[in-house]
Amino acid sequence: MNLLLLLVLLFAAGCTAIPKAGPTSLPATLPAPTLTPLPTGAVTATPAGPVTLRIWLPPELDPNSGSPAGEILKARLEEFSSRRPGAHIEVRIKAPDGPGGLLDSLTTASAAAPLALPDLVALPRPIMETAALKGLVHPYQNLTNPIDEPDWFPYARQLARLQDSVFGIPFAGDAMTIVYRPSVISTPPDALSSAFESPDILAFPAADPQALYTLALYQAAGGGVRDEQGRPILDANVLEQVLSFYQAGSQSQLTPFWLTQFQNDAESWQIYKEGRVPMVVTWMSRYLQELQPDMAAAPLPTLSGDDFTLASGWVWSLASPDPERQKLSTELAEFLSDSEFMAQWTAAAGYLPTRASALTSWQDETIQTLASQILMSAQLYPPEDLLTSLAPALERATVEVLKQESDPQKAAQEAAESLMIP
Repeated sequence: MNLLLLLVLLFAAGCTAIPKAGPTSLPATLPAPTLTPLPTGAVTATPAGPVTLRIWLPPELDPNSGSPAGEILKARLEEFSSRRPGAHIEVRIKAPDGPGGLLDSLTTASAAAPLALPDLVALPRPIMETAALKGLVHPYQNLTNPIDEPDWFPYARQLARLQDSVFGIPFAGDAMTIVYRPSVISTPPDALSSAFESPDILAFPAADPQALYTLALYQAAGGGVRDEQGRPILDANVLEQVLSFYQAGSQSQLTPFWLTQFQNDAESWQIYKEGRVPMVVTWMSRYLQELQPDMAAAPLPTLSGDDFTLASGWVWSLASPDPERQKLSTELAEFLSDSEFMAQWTAAAGYLPTRASALTSWQDETIQTLASQILMSAQLYPPEDLLTSLAPALERATVEVLKQESDPQKAAQEAAESLMIP
């Protein structure tokens, strides 16, 4: 009997050591281990297991393009993987917009296939705004290099934030400028009044649906774009000053009426390349990426001659909703925004740095000085929702005055009144 009792007790003890069978819950995504942010130049501990980080990039940032900038980015991605054994980076190329583009794909994947979402995505500022407002990208938490550090240019801090949260780490910038031919124009104008001293044409896309050049001149002159309630406004008196310049320019052929046939930067840039005009309002990326002999750039001329320009750029945004994957993606985004790397990559890619320390590492001192002057006065152009209200009124007023279909005072008043809520 004692033996039988002993056998029963041993059997019961063995059963308590075996967990009960039941359904097994697998994670929807493979979580990355909790990681310490990767400082520049540091090597951290190996992750506990393999993890694949998915990155979406536009074609111009393709690391496998074979371009100098592509090779630099490819090497940087490989360096991150080597510092993080087990961390594999998968790159997919998508157009910035349109069907199947970055925003469209984020929207589709978020609704129908969350597992297909990227961890990190490169977005131009306007698309980042839309994605953030739709909840398609997520704010950064506990950055190693906070965006409010003084090394970030003021425009870059604006690039990063939306509604007081950091939704992007800025890694590439752009700003409006003028490009001219030194063989024709010895000294580019800083104040628009001095542009009338020569008969040369200053080209710009006068029928631009976003009216960015007119908006830049308006804001440079002190014109506000929001009232105290945050509603879009235009100051008729300030806008009249800008339109008066257009009227004088149309009459003197500095800004002739036929500029109203151009709706975008590519069109006005083309007539500059063809030699039809000696000066053109464009973007610094055009100049840096297509630099040729007898080509120089200068800050945007304004009514007062004071430096001011509008800027935009690209940011790294977090698309995965998984907090653990966001930690590793944040490390990668900061690794790709390191000052030394940024200096090399932006110089090769033809974009402006978002950090002052990166700009000081550029080899071409002439371009470095110009870029510094432009970036210190650069302001992010208004968000898409505000621009949607302002741009039609500004574009219409610009075209009417250049075509001499309206006078500056009337056109400015009508533009201001078109934004008033009845």
